[in-house]
Amino acid sequence: MKIKLLVLLLVSVLLTGCSQKKSHDLFAMETHMSITCYGYQAEKACQAAIEEIQRLDNLLSIGKEDSEVSVLNANGKGRLSKDTKVLLDYSLSMWKETDKAFDVTIYPLMELWGFTSKDFIVPSQAEIEETLEKVGSDKLEYNEKTGELLLAPGQKLDFGGIAKGYTSDCLKEVFSRYRIKGAIVSLGGNVQVYGEKPDHTPWRCGIQDPFANYGENSVLGIVTVDNEAVITSGAYERFFTDKQGRLYHHILDTKTGHPAMSDLVSVTIVSESGIQADVLSTSCFILGLDKSAELWRNSDKSYNMILMAGDGTVYITAPLENRFRTDRPLRIIN
Repeated sequence: MKIKLLVLLLVSVLLTGCSQKKSHDLFAMETHMSITCYGYQAEKACQAAIEEIQRLDNLLSIGKEDSEVSVLNANGKGRLSKDTKVLLDYSLSMWKETDKAFDVTIYPLMELWGFTSKDFIVPSQAEIEETLEKVGSDKLEYNEKTGELLLAPGQKLDFGGIAKGYTSDCLKEVFSRYRIKGAIVSLGGNVQVYGEKPDHTPWRCGIQDPFANYGENSVLGIVTVDNEAVITSGAYERFFTDKQGRLYHHILDTKTGHPAMSDLVSVTIVSESGIQADVLSTSCFILGLDKSAELWRNSDKSYNMILMAGDGTVYITAPLENRFRTDRPLRIIN
């Protein structure tokens, strides 16, 4: 499971006499979350959002033995519900689009390295190669029409790299049913904004600087967003070091079985689709700068990227040029 970076929200709100602000915090999907809504039905919208988050957590969490995904992994087969079918269909399409960088069958590798139990080890190459035999979306036997799924021996699914993005999309639909002006949600660092701020100024989202010391509130840059998700992945928040001081991060490359050897230290995706932003933030980190830029150029441009290279240079896609500010050296991807 992937834990996203802490994204700092730079939100300054001027409440009007007819606006209400309601905020709630909760713990779900193994992370801390916050919901803030503005409007006449702000409290009802917050409560409905909490119920939706809990519903999806109970469905998708691999940390809960009775979740649909845990039962599916235990049995090695099953018929997918509507939500899990959406997630698997999208995962399989992105597995192809990202040249196998995103693979929902990665869980056995995460277990091997200890990222699920936090009992970290550096496995032998023989152990990695044996585990890789259990990984690969092409090994799944899946009937897209009926939703029937059969896992290969030893395979396990993990929707941790896509679940929070999907959740943010579901929350937009929840918010649309209530009389609210706007909302902002942080799902463990995955940020989603909805509607507008009461003072009608743009939502602004600050992205954490990967070179800042742990706990510092230093930002890499600030991006303005409008009904979009902002999701960041990096190698520096979830990692361990061995006795020689070598660092091993949690973003694993299923082609090698090792932590991805990327020339990027931070990848932020801005998209109206939370599920797209979630998948691509991890995939582009694995792919690296050049392949990520090429992926975007060949796409329908429905998302934008903020990429930080190891030398501190920031690369952004051209549509963000007037929406993003940073003090770092900046390059434009056209």
